[in-house]
Amino acid sequence: MKMIPPKSSCSFFLFIAVTLAMPAATQPTVTSQIVTAANTFLSTLDAKEQKNVQFAFDDEKQRARWSNLPVGMVPRAGISMGEMTPAQRSAVMALLSSALSKTGFVKVQQIMEGDEVLKNGTPANPPPVGPAGQRLTADLFGKDLYYISILGMPSETAPWMFQFGGHHLALNVTIDGERGVLTPSLIGVQPALYTEAGRTVRPLGPESDKAMALLNSLDDSQRKQAILSYKLADLVLGPGQDGKVIQPEGLKASAMNDAQRTMLLDLISEWASIIHESAAAARMAQLKADIDETWFAWSGPTTCVPGRSITAYYRIQGPHLVIEYAPQKLGGDPSMHLHTMYRDPTNDYGKGL
Repeated sequence: MKMIPPKSSCSFFLFIAVTLAMPAATQPTVTSQIVTAANTFLSTLDAKEQKNVQFAFDDEKQRARWSNLPVGMVPRAGISMGEMTPAQRSAVMALLSSALSKTGFVKVQQIMEGDEVLKNGTPANPPPVGPAGQRLTADLFGKDLYYISILGMPSETAPWMFQFGGHHLALNVTIDGERGVLTPSLIGVQPALYTEAGRTVRPLGPESDKAMALLNSLDDSQRKQAILSYKLADLVLGPGQDGKVIQPEGLKASAMNDAQRTMLLDLISEWASIIHESAAAARMAQLKADIDETWFAWSGPTTCVPGRSITAYYRIQGPHLVIEYAPQKLGGDPSMHLHTMYRDPTNDYGKGL
């Protein structure tokens, strides 16, 4: 409908002023979208399911109930994807999609799909075996064995969090107003390379390739500092290590050139940018400000097969950051079985908010 202004000039300018002062239709904030998605999921649950899924925000026992191990070895609380109706599963994925970036959401889906490949086995990716060489049972793996729990009440103003994970995945997402925190989160995968619809998938490929490129950019003096004299085989700050402190080691970024520091920040972004874009931008700004006080350490082989993941451990550590990358020998080829850890010692579970 065409709007016709009043005829008098005074009325006309008053009309313009009032029109300009009228608020435009407000777009929902990221936080409101996450809260809506969480409440939509909760609305699909019956009373018993809600009781299983919801915990107090300060429930320390539930906060620490995450692991890289299958749920058959380390039970999770909440409700599993396999127990859900199709509508409930869709609601969970909508919650993840709202809280994560586009690339982060894809990475999570690829990790879960990898666990399905692990469950079924292929000639290129045979089913895993235990320490004694026995074949591990299929009911330890697969997309149905990922759980969700919610701590606190979804809110646009008060802090709350949700946990999503299973084998090789543990997301701890804290929401406090417009601030979002993804630490501590364990991001792993097995197999680290698989084929889907004729396409090669490497969920943690950039985490390997960018680290290798950074190491190769170092001169001899820098490499001597970065490469540790002893071997590390697994995560130092993995499950059950909340609050543990380790000293920085390796090469300090202040001893890198500008291009190398840019490469280091780009590598860090593979974890920092899993959360939704607005929270990721704030996080990256913080880590960029810390860059001269950030360390890069490497332990293990300094070469890798093109197109495959590195088999070396590395760590990135700064005032507000610890990232660990740790290939695993259990099950055979360590390039196919990866554990990584993402922490903020000052703000895990949003404690610094």
